[in-house]
This record gives sequence, C-alpha cells and structure tokens, in this order.
Amino acid sequence: MKVGYLGPSGSFTHNAALKSFPNEDLLPFANITEVIKSYEEGLVDYAIVPVENSIEGSVHETSDYLFHQADIEAVVEIIQPIKQQLMATDSQKSIEKIFSHPQAIAQGKKFVKENYPDAKIELTASTAYAARFVAQNPNQPYAAIAPDAAAREYGLTVVAKDIQEIEENYTRFWVLGHEAQPIPLTQIDSKISLAFTLPDNLPGALYKALSVFAWRGIDLTKIESRPLKTVLGEYFFIIDFENHKEELVGYALEELSSLGIAYKILGQYDVYRI
Repeated sequence: MKVGYLGPSGSFTHNAALKSFPNEDLLPFANITEVIKSYEEGLVDYAIVPVENSIEGSVHETSDYLFHQADIEAVVEIIQPIKQQLMATDSQKSIEKIFSHPQAIAQGKKFVKENYPDAKIELTASTAYAARFVAQNPNQPYAAIAPDAAAREYGLTVVAKDIQEIEENYTRFWVLGHEAQPIPLTQIDSKISLAFTLPDNLPGALYKALSVFAWRGIDLTKIESRPLKTVLGEYFFIIDFENHKEELVGYALEELSSLGIAYKILGQYDVYRI
C-alpha cells in the first residue's frame, strides 16, 4: 500500500505517516495540493496532510481544496505534539547561521536570542529542508531548527532539545482515503467535520445552523469561516463536532437540509494521538 504525505523526509507530516503506517510505502510530495492530487489520480492509497495547528490555526490550503475542488473525506485524524530541536553536524561546532521554517523560528526565538544572539537567521520552506541543507554542508557553521525525525533522517546531532517556547503545541493531520485502516496509535475521540453555506433569505441562518447541534447536546469542537471566493462578504463555515451520538447526528444533518442549508462532509473519523 502506498501513502502520500507532505514532504520531504524528516518533516512532521512524515513522522505522522511513519507512526500511522509503519510498514507501508511512504511517498513525499512537495505541497499539500500535490499530496491530495496524488490520491485523486490513484498514485497512492491514502494521503496525509496537516489540517490545523494549535498555535498557528487552520491550514487553509487543506480546507479550501477539500471544500472547493476535492470529493474526498478524512477517514482518520492524527494529533501530534510539536517539539523543536536545534541540530547540527557536530555538537561542538560554532553556530553562526540557523536555518528553519518561519513558524519554527518563531517558536524557538527566545532560546536562539538567549543562547546564539549573534547568529543569523535564514528561512526555509520547511524544517526538514533546513535539516537537509545543514547536513549537506558539514564544514559550515550552520544549524537547523527541526523535529527529532529530521535529525535521524539526515544524521544530525541534537544540540538543544525542546527549544519551543509554548509546550502545548499540537498539529492535527488528516488521513484522506476511501475507508479507515487500523492505526497503531491510541484512539482518543470520534468526530465529524463538515462545511456548509447559508441561504441568503434565512434570518439568523448561522444561529439556526448551530442550534441543530446545540439543542441535541452535540458538542462542537471548532467553528471557522472561510471566504467563498465568489463575492466580497460571502463565506462558508467549517465545524467539527463529536460523533458520539450517531442517531442524533443524523437527525441534526436532516434538520440542516430542511432549513435549506447545504453542507459537505469533509471527514468522519476516529482521532488518534501520537
């Protein structure tokens, strides 16, 4: 079985793929759109993409593509803690330049300022690219901020562990596919994600849409609006809610339709944590 993921090797998505599909053929792709298209075109059996980070928020490339262009559902969700490490080819070498993705740089800014105040910061497309670049230049005074997986992948030494400023940092990943596969991780929840648009002639439409869940005791865990990409001021909404009462969820979706609220299910999935 082939599983596509947002690469390169050593990225957080790669680690999520390794933990979820340890015995399968993992194929990296350069961006989220390419990962999803690899599934649409039949190149892979499953595709793994990031959907939300607890600090940076939603990954809009994922949600927008799934709403506007794809007819695919998430069948599994994986939650991964995000830990950043400072790594180099040698723990004793002088560090004059530090490479990483802007988010990782921001998460490790305080540590870098206190311990390497004179080091120059260079931004890269991903943490894994930064680690690979440092590994390819062993004689240079370079270091990277990246996950443990990148250090293992590119043979680097971790100079400082867990340098992120915020400990409670997690990323949600969706496994896109046709049906769920057993995942060798601990299941912690079961959820549904859907996107919906509101009719123009329904006063209090958003309130009514959310009420169909509220009065049935269905717990919403997320709500977000995104531009509909038609005219200014028009949006679609994404909600996540617990799928612990399947019969009540079914009635809620029926009521949405009866109100004239069109919706699209983005995923119905069990949630696992690394």
